[in-house]
Amino acid sequence: MSTTPHLKDVANITHWPERVDLAAAFRWTARLNMHEAVANHISLAVNEDGTEFLMNPNQKHFARIKASDLLLLDANDPEAMEKPGAPDPTAWGLHGSVHRQCPHARCVMHVHAIHATVLASLKDSRLPPIDQNCATFFNRCVIDDGYGGLAFENEGARCAGLLSDPKVKVMIMGNHGVLVIGDSVADTFNRLYYFERAAETYIRALQTGQPLRVLPDDVAEKTAQELEDYPGQAGAHFAELRAILDDEGSDYAA
Repeated sequence: MSTTPHLKDVANITHWPERVDLAAAFRWTARLNMHEAVANHISLAVNEDGTEFLMNPNQKHFARIKASDLLLLDANDPEAMEKPGAPDPTAWGLHGSVHRQCPHARCVMHVHAIHATVLASLKDSRLPPIDQNCATFFNRCVIDDGYGGLAFENEGARCAGLLSDPKVKVMIMGNHGVLVIGDSVADTFNRLYYFERAAETYIRALQTGQPLRVLPDDVAEKTAQELEDYPGQAGAHFAELRAILDDEGSDYAA
C-alpha cells in the first residue's frame, strides 16, 4: 500500500517517513502485547539536538495509531501542556525530559511489557547473561532503584539523568517497567523486542528452580559486541514488520 498521505494533506504534515516508521512500531508493539492499555508511549527526535520529537497522542490505543495522528512537540516549550491536543502529562514528563537531557536518545520506547516488568519487580533486577539474547544487554542496562511515583516532570527528569552514558540502551525501571533508547525506530524496536524475549527467558528459567548456566563476563561482553556489530539486522527486522502490515492492508501509514 502507499506510504504517502493524500496529496491535499502533505503540506500540513512534516517528517512523514519518520511518522510512518513510528506508526508501524506502535502497531507491532500492540500486536506483540508489549503495551498496556493506553498508558505507554514511544517518541522519536526529529531535529539535530533531539529536542523536537514525535509522540503518540494522549489516550489512543497503539493498535489504532496512524502516521498522521502523531504529535510534534518541542521539549523546550514551556507551554506545551497548555495547548490543545497536549500529550499525556506523564509522557511529557518522561519523554520530554529524555529528549531534553539526552540528545543521543533519538528514539525512546517506554512500555510495561509483562516480562520486563516482572524483572523490574524483583529485588535484584539484573539480567544475567544466561543465553545469547540476555548477553546482548550485558553492561548495557541501568537499573532505576528510586521509583518515586508517576513520571511527571520531576520524576521524568530524575529518570533521564540515569541515561547519561551513551553505552546504556535500556533502563530497567524498578517497580514500573522498561525504557529503551536507540538511534532510530528500527534500532530501538529491535532492542525492545529482544529485551522482552531475554527477560522472558530469564523469568522462565527462574521458574524451573534449577541452577542457571551463566556465561563468563568476557564471553558475555564479546557476544554483546558481536551483536552490536552485526550488519543490518535491526533494519531488516523492521522492514519485514512493515512489509507484513502492508501486505495486510493496514492503515498505519495514513
